[in-house]
Amino acid sequence: MKAYRHLFFDLDHTLWDFERNADETLRHLYAQHNLGRFGNFTVDEFIGRYSEVNHGLWRLYQANKISQQQLRSVRFVRTLAKFDVPEEEVPATISNDFTDLLPQKSAVFPYCHEVLDYLRGRGYELHLITNGFKDVQYVKLASSNLTDYFQEIVTSECSGCLKPDRRIFEHALERSGAKAPESLMVGDNLECDVLGAYNAGIDQVYFNPDKRRHSAEVTYEISCLSELKAIL
Repeated sequence: MKAYRHLFFDLDHTLWDFERNADETLRHLYAQHNLGRFGNFTVDEFIGRYSEVNHGLWRLYQANKISQQQLRSVRFVRTLAKFDVPEEEVPATISNDFTDLLPQKSAVFPYCHEVLDYLRGRGYELHLITNGFKDVQYVKLASSNLTDYFQEIVTSECSGCLKPDRRIFEHALERSGAKAPESLMVGDNLECDVLGAYNAGIDQVYFNPDKRRHSAEVTYEISCLSELKAIL
Protein backbone atom coordinates (compact mmCIF):
# COMPACT_ATOMS: atom_id res chain seq x y z
CA MET A 1 0.00 0.00 0.00
CA LYS A 2 1.31 3.42 -0.95
CA ALA A 3 2.40 5.90 1.68
CA TYR A 4 0.02 8.79 1.06
CA ARG A 5 0.57 12.19 2.66
CA HIS A 6 -2.06 14.41 1.08
CA LEU A 7 -5.75 13.52 0.93
CA PHE A 8 -8.07 15.49 -1.35
CA PHE A 9 -11.83 15.29 -0.77
CA ASP A 10 -14.85 16.26 -2.80
CA LEU A 11 -17.49 18.03 -0.67
CA ASP A 12 -21.04 17.55 -2.01
CA HIS A 13 -22.28 13.95 -1.98
CA THR A 14 -19.01 12.83 -0.36
CA LEU A 15 -18.77 14.57 3.00
CA TRP A 16 -21.71 17.00 2.98
CA ASP A 17 -25.01 15.16 2.42
CA PHE A 18 -26.35 17.22 -0.46
CA GLU A 19 -29.50 15.17 -1.06
CA ARG A 20 -30.63 15.27 2.54
CA ASN A 21 -29.88 18.97 2.92
CA ALA A 22 -31.52 19.84 -0.40
CA ASP A 23 -34.62 17.83 0.53
CA GLU A 24 -35.04 19.80 3.76
CA THR A 25 -34.51 23.09 1.94
CA LEU A 26 -36.95 22.34 -0.88
CA ARG A 27 -39.66 21.30 1.58
CA HIS A 28 -39.19 24.61 3.36
CA LEU A 29 -39.44 26.56 0.09
CA TYR A 30 -42.53 24.64 -1.03
CA ALA A 31 -44.27 25.81 2.15
CA GLN A 32 -42.72 29.29 2.23
CA HIS A 33 -43.84 30.13 -1.30
CA ASN A 34 -47.14 28.22 -1.01
CA LEU A 35 -46.41 26.21 -4.14
CA GLY A 36 -49.33 23.98 -3.25
CA ARG A 37 -51.59 26.78 -4.47
CA PHE A 38 -50.95 25.67 -8.03
CA GLY A 39 -52.85 22.53 -7.10
CA ASN A 40 -51.30 20.00 -9.43
CA PHE A 41 -48.16 18.70 -7.70
CA THR A 42 -47.11 17.54 -4.25
CA VAL A 43 -43.96 18.51 -2.41
CA ASP A 44 -42.41 15.13 -3.21
CA GLU A 45 -43.16 15.59 -6.93
CA PHE A 46 -41.64 19.07 -6.76
CA ILE A 47 -38.46 17.71 -5.17
CA GLY A 48 -38.21 14.91 -7.71
CA ARG A 49 -38.55 17.24 -10.68
CA TYR A 50 -36.12 19.74 -9.18
CA SER A 51 -33.53 17.01 -8.75
CA GLU A 52 -33.86 15.97 -12.41
CA VAL A 53 -33.60 19.53 -13.68
CA ASN A 54 -30.74 20.48 -11.37
CA HIS A 55 -28.65 17.43 -12.27
CA GLY A 56 -29.12 18.19 -15.95
CA LEU A 57 -28.08 21.81 -15.51
CA TRP A 58 -25.02 20.80 -13.48
CA ARG A 59 -23.93 18.50 -16.30
CA LEU A 60 -24.16 21.46 -18.67
CA TYR A 61 -22.26 23.68 -16.23
CA GLN A 62 -19.49 21.10 -15.79
CA ALA A 63 -19.22 20.89 -19.58
CA ASN A 64 -18.83 24.70 -19.70
CA LYS A 65 -22.05 25.03 -21.69
CA ILE A 66 -23.83 27.34 -19.24
CA SER A 67 -22.64 29.82 -16.62
CA GLN A 68 -23.12 29.81 -12.87
CA GLN A 69 -25.67 32.60 -13.19
CA GLN A 70 -27.61 30.77 -15.90
CA LEU A 71 -27.78 27.64 -13.75
CA ARG A 72 -29.10 29.58 -10.80
CA SER A 73 -31.58 31.65 -12.77
CA VAL A 74 -33.34 28.86 -14.69
CA ARG A 75 -33.45 25.84 -12.37
CA PHE A 76 -36.71 26.72 -10.63
CA VAL A 77 -38.29 28.16 -13.78
CA ARG A 78 -37.64 24.86 -15.57
CA THR A 79 -38.73 22.79 -12.58
CA LEU A 80 -42.07 24.56 -12.25
CA ALA A 81 -42.56 24.56 -16.02
CA LYS A 82 -42.79 20.77 -15.70
CA PHE A 83 -46.03 21.42 -13.80
CA ASP A 84 -47.30 24.01 -16.29
CA VAL A 85 -46.52 26.96 -14.02
CA PRO A 86 -45.92 30.03 -16.24
CA GLU A 87 -42.55 31.71 -15.81
CA GLU A 88 -44.19 34.95 -14.67
CA GLU A 89 -45.81 33.09 -11.76
CA VAL A 90 -42.59 31.55 -10.46
CA PRO A 91 -41.77 33.27 -7.14
CA ALA A 92 -39.14 35.91 -7.90
CA THR A 93 -36.94 35.14 -4.90
CA ILE A 94 -37.12 31.35 -4.82
CA SER A 95 -33.72 30.74 -6.43
CA ASN A 96 -31.95 33.20 -4.13
CA ASP A 97 -33.85 31.79 -1.15
CA PHE A 98 -32.57 28.33 -2.04
CA THR A 99 -29.00 29.57 -2.42
CA ASP A 100 -29.20 31.33 0.94
CA LEU A 101 -30.86 28.52 2.91
CA LEU A 102 -29.26 25.36 1.52
CA PRO A 103 -25.67 25.95 2.66
CA GLN A 104 -26.84 26.61 6.21
CA LYS A 105 -27.88 22.95 6.49
CA SER A 106 -25.46 20.76 8.37
CA ALA A 107 -26.12 17.10 7.53
CA VAL A 108 -22.99 15.12 6.69
CA PHE A 109 -22.52 11.45 5.83
CA PRO A 110 -22.14 8.94 8.67
CA TYR A 111 -18.72 8.89 10.35
CA CYS A 112 -17.65 12.07 8.52
CA HIS A 113 -16.22 13.94 11.50
CA GLU A 114 -14.93 10.78 13.15
CA VAL A 115 -12.98 9.77 10.05
CA LEU A 116 -11.59 13.27 9.46
CA ASP A 117 -10.43 13.37 13.10
CA TYR A 118 -8.79 9.98 12.62
CA LEU A 119 -7.01 11.04 9.43
CA ARG A 120 -5.84 14.33 10.86
CA GLY A 121 -4.64 12.53 13.97
CA ARG A 122 -2.52 10.23 11.82
CA GLY A 123 -0.77 13.20 10.27
CA TYR A 124 -2.42 13.34 6.86
CA GLU A 125 -2.80 16.75 5.25
CA LEU A 126 -6.42 17.22 4.21
CA HIS A 127 -7.67 19.36 1.32
CA LEU A 128 -10.84 19.93 -0.70
CA ILE A 129 -11.40 20.07 -4.45
CA THR A 130 -14.94 21.14 -5.35
CA ASN A 131 -16.85 22.28 -8.41
CA GLY A 132 -19.32 24.02 -6.12
CA PHE A 133 -19.59 27.79 -6.02
CA LYS A 134 -17.11 29.38 -3.63
CA ASP A 135 -19.62 31.61 -1.82
CA VAL A 136 -21.86 28.61 -1.11
CA GLN A 137 -19.19 26.03 -0.29
CA TYR A 138 -17.57 28.08 2.46
CA VAL A 139 -20.93 28.50 4.20
CA LYS A 140 -21.57 24.73 3.95
CA LEU A 141 -18.20 24.01 5.52
CA ALA A 142 -18.83 26.39 8.39
CA SER A 143 -22.40 25.17 8.97
CA SER A 144 -21.28 21.55 9.21
CA ASN A 145 -18.14 22.22 11.29
CA LEU A 146 -15.79 21.08 8.53
CA THR A 147 -13.73 24.19 7.77
CA ASP A 148 -10.91 23.57 10.22
CA TYR A 149 -10.07 20.13 8.85
CA PHE A 150 -8.79 21.42 5.53
CA GLN A 151 -5.57 23.20 4.72
CA GLU A 152 -6.41 24.06 1.12
CA ILE A 153 -9.90 24.55 -0.32
CA VAL A 154 -9.73 24.56 -4.10
CA THR A 155 -12.86 25.61 -6.00
CA SER A 156 -13.53 25.79 -9.71
CA GLU A 157 -13.61 29.58 -9.43
CA CYS A 158 -10.16 29.91 -7.87
CA SER A 159 -8.59 27.44 -10.31
CA GLY A 160 -10.36 28.65 -13.43
CA CYS A 161 -11.52 25.16 -14.44
CA LEU A 162 -13.86 22.37 -13.37
CA LYS A 163 -13.36 18.74 -12.48
CA PRO A 164 -12.64 16.46 -14.35
CA ASP A 165 -10.20 18.88 -16.04
CA ARG A 166 -6.79 17.73 -14.86
CA ARG A 167 -5.74 21.36 -14.39
CA ILE A 168 -7.88 21.77 -11.26
CA PHE A 169 -6.07 18.78 -9.73
CA GLU A 170 -2.69 20.15 -10.79
CA HIS A 171 -3.65 23.50 -9.28
CA ALA A 172 -4.59 21.72 -6.04
CA LEU A 173 -1.26 19.89 -5.97
CA GLU A 174 0.59 23.15 -6.48
CA ARG A 175 -1.43 24.98 -3.82
CA SER A 176 -0.88 22.22 -1.25
CA GLY A 177 2.75 21.52 -2.09
CA ALA A 178 1.83 17.90 -2.79
CA LYS A 179 3.13 15.48 -5.40
CA ALA A 180 0.72 13.25 -7.31
CA PRO A 181 2.22 9.89 -6.18
CA GLU A 182 1.77 10.81 -2.51
CA SER A 183 -1.81 12.02 -2.99
CA LEU A 184 -5.25 10.38 -2.89
CA MET A 185 -8.58 11.78 -4.12
CA VAL A 186 -11.84 10.79 -2.39
CA GLY A 187 -15.07 11.48 -4.24
CA ASP A 188 -18.47 10.16 -5.30
CA ASN A 189 -18.37 11.00 -9.02
CA LEU A 190 -16.71 8.52 -11.38
CA GLU A 191 -16.08 11.15 -14.04
CA CYS A 192 -15.34 14.30 -12.07
CA ASP A 193 -13.46 12.80 -9.13
CA VAL A 194 -12.13 9.41 -10.22
CA LEU A 195 -11.30 9.97 -13.88
CA GLY A 196 -10.16 13.52 -13.24
CA ALA A 197 -7.75 12.42 -10.52
CA TYR A 198 -6.54 9.47 -12.63
CA ASN A 199 -5.70 11.79 -15.52
CA ALA A 200 -3.64 13.90 -13.12
CA GLY A 201 -1.73 10.84 -11.89
CA ILE A 202 -3.52 10.74 -8.54
CA ASP A 203 -4.89 7.55 -6.93
CA GLN A 204 -8.59 7.56 -6.17
CA VAL A 205 -11.16 6.36 -3.66
CA TYR A 206 -14.62 6.03 -5.21
CA PHE A 207 -17.22 6.73 -2.53
CA ASN A 208 -20.24 4.69 -3.60
CA PRO A 209 -22.77 4.61 -0.72
CA ASP A 210 -25.57 3.33 -2.95
CA LYS A 211 -23.31 0.55 -4.25
CA ARG A 212 -24.07 1.40 -7.87
CA ARG A 213 -22.77 -1.09 -10.38
CA HIS A 214 -20.09 0.20 -12.75
CA SER A 215 -17.19 -0.97 -14.87
CA ALA A 216 -14.70 1.78 -14.06
CA GLU A 217 -11.25 0.96 -12.77
CA VAL A 218 -10.61 2.66 -9.44
CA THR A 219 -7.77 2.41 -6.96
CA TYR A 220 -10.14 1.84 -4.03
CA GLU A 221 -13.90 1.75 -3.56
CA ILE A 222 -15.88 2.28 -0.35
CA SER A 223 -19.55 2.50 0.53
CA CYS A 224 -19.03 4.11 3.96
CA LEU A 225 -16.55 6.76 5.00
CA SER A 226 -15.50 4.58 7.92
CA GLU A 227 -13.88 2.22 5.40
CA LEU A 228 -11.17 4.82 4.81
CA LYS A 229 -9.59 3.63 8.05
CA ALA A 230 -8.77 0.30 6.45
CA ILE A 231 -7.03 2.07 3.57
CA LEU A 232 -5.29 4.77 5.56
